[in-house]
Amino acid sequence: MTKNVQVVREDTNLHEAVATLSKFNINSLVVVQGKRPVGIITTRDALIRAFEHGMPISSMTAAMVATTPVKTIDDAATVEEAAKIMKQARIKHLPVTSDGKLVGIITDSDIMFAVPKMLSMMEEVCRQK
Repeated sequence: MTKNVQVVREDTNLHEAVATLSKFNINSLVVVQGKRPVGIITTRDALIRAFEHGMPISSMTAAMVATTPVKTIDDAATVEEAAKIMKQARIKHLPVTSDGKLVGIITDSDIMFAVPKMLSMMEEVCRQK
């Protein structure tokens, strides 16, 4: 898992969120209330949902385009459990929590590079449109 997760608050404007995605060359941001994850914004979410609203991105908030509720996994879970959740939910980014607080994020790439035996399980997630 990646421990240094980029986050935004629900009231962060979408322009700032997209700038953060670009600055850190990442594909997702976790939306938080305090230290608790409440949503997730992927690059795809930002593009498609912003377009659907038909508003300037500077007037939209992270909450308007975030996927909620967000699926999470406890930091004590195994990589196999994470992969199973990702496969079942058809997601590529899974925030990791400890006592409900965000401590990291695991992605499909993390699993594929760290655990080659899981490639076949993650193949289904990666083939999503």
